[in-house]
Amino acid sequence: GVLADTERDGHRVSFNRVFEERGFDFEWTVEEYGRMCEVGGGKERMTAYLNGFNGRRGCVRRAATEEAARAFLSGRALWLSAPLLAQELIGSGVVPLRPGVLRVVDEAIAAEVPLAVCSTSNEAAVRTLVETLMGPERYARFSFFCGDVVPRKKPQPDVYNLAAQEMGLDKSECVVIEDSGIGNQAAKSAGMACLVTKSTYTEEEDFSGADRIVSELGEP
Repeated sequence: GVLADTERDGHRVSFNRVFEERGFDFEWTVEEYGRMCEVGGGKERMTAYLNGFNGRRGCVRRAATEEAARAFLSGRALWLSAPLLAQELIGSGVVPLRPGVLRVVDEAIAAEVPLAVCSTSNEAAVRTLVETLMGPERYARFSFFCGDVVPRKKPQPDVYNLAAQEMGLDKSECVVIEDSGIGNQAAKSAGMACLVTKSTYTEEEDFSGADRIVSELGEP
């Protein structure tokens, strides 16, 4: 949600399309998916849902057993279908960049500051978003640390520790831009400064310890 509102307009929509295609009699509303975003990582999010996260019982497929539904939702088919649909949505330009993102990226490039995206999302979808919405020249300046590149996801600091190590950076000189409470926790646990730019689903989250909190990056 830092670069674009991908959770609401990309991932949620793509999951719901897969559910409909497979005959499941439910969908994730904007509000419900917001609660699901308290869990970092797509597979982890689905596991929490199946286990009754936030009081939800799970899901039942029409004309099939609950066991069959659970097997599909926790299986490989969903994790191949939903990210591909999300890539299509992002690649079509339906999901725009948030205000100020290009300005910050261009200022960093001009100052020769290394750039990276550290995300729990599927790497192909993240790369598609950056290349499609920022262009190939900006895309070439980024390093990517996404998906299952580390075993422990946010709020654990692993992905930020890995990025600093692989890029040869001093963590005390790194600045992370995050939009979620768990992302802020991960950055601060890694010993990095963190600027929080709130998104649709994170307005009310706890950003204790953040170095600065803004509604968006904005334009001068």
